[in-house]
Amino acid sequence: MKLYFHPLSGNSRRVLLVATHLEVPLERVVVDLPNGEQRATPHLGRNPNGLVPVLDDDGFLLWESRAIMQYLAEMTPGQTLLPTDARGRADVTRWLFWCSAHMAQACTILVFENFVKAVAGHGPPNPTEVARGEALFARHARVLDEHLAGKTWVSQERLTLADFSLAAAFALAGPARLPLGEHANLRSWLGRVQELEAWKRTAPSMPPSASVRT
Repeated sequence: MKLYFHPLSGNSRRVLLVATHLEVPLERVVVDLPNGEQRATPHLGRNPNGLVPVLDDDGFLLWESRAIMQYLAEMTPGQTLLPTDARGRADVTRWLFWCSAHMAQACTILVFENFVKAVAGHGPPNPTEVARGEALFARHARVLDEHLAGKTWVSQERLTLADFSLAAAFALAGPARLPLGEHANLRSWLGRVQELEAWKRTAPSMPPSASVRT
């Protein structure tokens, strides 16, 4: 299987986390996002949305990171990241959808304003957008923080796709200045994910930029 990705992409990171945890071998092909390779004809043939990641499994092209996560789990005998019972699977899927619709969206605003702009030389953060991102982050992080009270993992009392999906949204928490401070349960859970071997093995090298705070 071949994965078209970018190492600083949170969507790519969640796929790499699952593949690494499940020991699924992937041929990794970096898509040059800064230079617009994702909008060139070859990549648009793989994903008409012009985004990463894209999985190519012997000609079966699959985009959308959470769909790829599920596919990798389904293709791995004996895996425990995706429950087989209806309620367990529904609960994990609920958090995948929630992450996509809410938590990841809030993080993306702050990643772009506080990190991507600095690295790409696109000027300073837009205060209005930062305020919007922080408000959304506070709203959704509170939901996750309250859910994690007394819990080790997000769902099923064990590590699942839900943990990898959500943790990837926080992968650039430092340079993106994600306001995690008030959310102790979230921070503790994220710390547990960051101790996993899969997290350590998929950590990207950060680009040099004097204007990026870490």
